[in-house]
Amino acid sequence: MAKLDGFIAEFASFVWGLPLLILLTGGGLYLLIYSRFLPFRYLGHSLKVLRGKYDDPNDPGDINHFRALATALSSTIGMGNIAGVAVAIAIGGPGAMFWLWVSAIIGMATKFFTNTLAVMYRGKDSEGKLQGGPMYFITEGLGKKWWALAAFFSFAGLVGALPVFNVNQLTQAINDILLEPNGVPLGFTTNLIIGFVLVAITSVVIFGGIERISKTVGKLVPIMVALYFFSVLIILIVNFDVVPYYFGLIFTDAFSADYYGGDSFLGGIVGGLIVLGIRRGAFSNEAGIGTAPMAHGAARTKEPVREGLVAMLGPAIDTLLICSLTGMAILVTDVWQTTDANGVSLTAAAFSESIPVYGNYLLLICIAIFSISSLFSYSYYGTKCLSFLIGADKKHYYNYFYVLSILLGATTSLSMMINLIDGFFALMAIPTMISTLIMAPRVLKEAKNYFSKLNMKSL
Repeated sequence: MAKLDGFIAEFASFVWGLPLLILLTGGGLYLLIYSRFLPFRYLGHSLKVLRGKYDDPNDPGDINHFRALATALSSTIGMGNIAGVAVAIAIGGPGAMFWLWVSAIIGMATKFFTNTLAVMYRGKDSEGKLQGGPMYFITEGLGKKWWALAAFFSFAGLVGALPVFNVNQLTQAINDILLEPNGVPLGFTTNLIIGFVLVAITSVVIFGGIERISKTVGKLVPIMVALYFFSVLIILIVNFDVVPYYFGLIFTDAFSADYYGGDSFLGGIVGGLIVLGIRRGAFSNEAGIGTAPMAHGAARTKEPVREGLVAMLGPAIDTLLICSLTGMAILVTDVWQTTDANGVSLTAAAFSESIPVYGNYLLLICIAIFSISSLFSYSYYGTKCLSFLIGADKKHYYNYFYVLSILLGATTSLSMMINLIDGFFALMAIPTMISTLIMAPRVLKEAKNYFSKLNMKSL
């Protein structure tokens, strides 16, 4: 297992090299400038679309704008926001938060383009049902000769959509917060039992398809965001005297990397810190990875730009809000310097520090909702990938593989699980970003036509 762990770590480091950083971050920055900051200029309109002002039950698609965003957010607002941010700060210090924010701002433009394409170029699966996602906008937008690139995305998505990191950190949280303090002996058996319970809960929802998934997460997402927001607000109020100091330290440390303890990149520790922040940001908001377009591609709309505008809200909610809350909670309580804990255990230490007795249990509730909602959405992504590769009539086989992987995530190490998903996320980003950059002019043309019609209607 140690050799396998080392091999997966080397694989993740290799694929997250300079070429991918340029493609993902440089490509996103290009899209932001190329669109002349369009996502930010039409933020108000995107909120109107999200609230359902333009919903039409007769439009093509399966779910409304809100449920599409909820489904996408239920996968992105997960353990990446709690454990992933903790990993970033444990390795990189406060400065890692700044580069997380950069990835979110760039990611808003990336999400606008990728999710507009997901509706512009929806394809039909082998059963004739309308589908969206990178594999479809590659083959429908660029042509069948690009099928190999679409298949590459789908193969990588079969592993990238596995819930192993979320399950791993939920298991660790249950052990650290609930079982160990109450004298329950920990080990492989207890982890396996937790895994089987999660398998049972997940199976009830995921075998019901996108309708049941979207209805479930549509209820869970607002609850989990509100609960987590108020929990961290308590921590910040308790430690209000040091909030300005640590907020400022995020900006200064981003360029000095005084607390960075990871590998250097391009000969410098600041470069290593940037890669760490972008990598954790990509895991958190998944901008440019290609998962969200599979959810937003199912939206009920005939205006692709509307779905792009709704999708761009994802990184703002996911990274600029939720990740910032986690990061500030860890920083102001000083647990990142006073404990050796990592991942979800570090976040738990922050909650315990400021909210004695109840803090850990409050966090456990948040973690459970975050993780379980992610389990539902990722299964949908995996089935879409398998459906594209071997046919929609066989997509249900992925769910059996998916629930078995829950047991793997519950019984293996954090480093192995996070590097495995990191590596395959990187592979998924390659076809997603290449195809998006090629078709970016088409998206901008579609956007100009849409806003022109919108302005005419408002006159």
